[in-house]
Amino acid sequence: MSKIVDAVTAVIVSGNEMLMVRRQPFLKAFPGYHAFPGGKIDPEDSDGDALPSFCDGFEGRLLRSLLREIREELSVDLTTVPAAGIRVRPIGIALTPPNQARRFNTHFFIIELADKPAVTVDLHEIHSAEWATPSAWLARYRDGQLLAAPPTLAVIEALAGDITLDDVPGLDFRRRVDFELPVIEVPYGVRNILVRSHTLPPAEHTNCFLLGDSQSHRILVDPSPASDEEMDKLCGLVDRYGIHEVFLTHHHPDHHERAPDIARRLGVPIGMSEDTQQRLLAKKGMDYFHELAVHHYREGDVICRWLGRAVHVHEVPGHDEGHLALMPEDRSWCIVGDLIQGIGTVVIAKPEGDMRKYFATLERLIALAPRVIIPSHGIALGTVYRLEETLKHRRQREQQVLALWHEGQDLDTMLKTIYSDVDPRLLPLARLNIESHLDKLRAEGVLETGR
Repeated sequence: MSKIVDAVTAVIVSGNEMLMVRRQPFLKAFPGYHAFPGGKIDPEDSDGDALPSFCDGFEGRLLRSLLREIREELSVDLTTVPAAGIRVRPIGIALTPPNQARRFNTHFFIIELADKPAVTVDLHEIHSAEWATPSAWLARYRDGQLLAAPPTLAVIEALAGDITLDDVPGLDFRRRVDFELPVIEVPYGVRNILVRSHTLPPAEHTNCFLLGDSQSHRILVDPSPASDEEMDKLCGLVDRYGIHEVFLTHHHPDHHERAPDIARRLGVPIGMSEDTQQRLLAKKGMDYFHELAVHHYREGDVICRWLGRAVHVHEVPGHDEGHLALMPEDRSWCIVGDLIQGIGTVVIAKPEGDMRKYFATLERLIALAPRVIIPSHGIALGTVYRLEETLKHRRQREQQVLALWHEGQDLDTMLKTIYSDVDPRLLPLARLNIESHLDKLRAEGVLETGR
């Protein structure tokens, strides 16, 4: 279970505009997202200097943290602003959903300034800062060009209607999960349903996507509920929107469990690569898709439309031979399945996994440069930075394996050397990754075969 950390956020408003920052893509929390300045509350925020009069009536640690974060991120010291030129008001509290490795209980404040301050961002955290009206920010989001967490979107939408309000309805993400599953629409038009699945730790969910314009072919991507109860919730939610097809990115169990049952229940066909179908039939039996029409997709096929733009199928072998990704023609985002993980590490294992193809697929997607990467586990990620870092890490691991091989270490000794601090439950999977690196080196002639 993720630890919950208290945090603060400052919605800085001046006139009819508000300030937003774009977070650096290398950050662990919300990389590449548009956000408001803020951060976690530090222990030293509980005590400190006396606060200015505009902070009267608020808990001291919250306002000290708020002022400190604004000073650190924007180089703006609000304690020097005359009291008549500033007004602070709370607008709600938001709790990060449970699909993230780090969770925050965030207190949102509007800070209303008479004059816009000069801003210099801290490049260790912030890529850029920009003023615009809430309506302009909302228009960017609805064009699929702005990546932001649900509480941030709730603030943007509320202030676009009334920038003077004192409360933001729906700021808290928590839902009545006894009756429905949480849905995150990030980016706009890509509904991510958080479905509990039988996936590998530390992940607990497989992201299930509802995709396609209302006038388009609509698909449900990778439904794999861990229980019949979770399946009932998913089907009830999806039934509100209506879909034309279930689609599987690849054949691993945490992406297709109960998917044929869902397709039969909703009366729709099921789509995937031909390789995925053959592997599932071999593993689950020839009647796994009984009474279902199965559609085969391959590179370049158009599967649906998003904001009027064609969504294309891309073949992305490496983790799984029949693995497919989805990306609109303007490359605003890419649903990459298990090509990378927002939580945990991807396993490349025989017979369906191939480290050579995995490297090539990463290189190809990095070159395509979608603005947002959407994995099957964890949140959407801004830019291709995580793809680049994954490829860099794999190359470094390959060199480490090669060096240990030259030292005469066998596979089991390499496992102890490389993964000494890994959860013992994951060691068999780590061993498979080492095997795949060795197979790649042999296939490329770097190592001799037979050893």
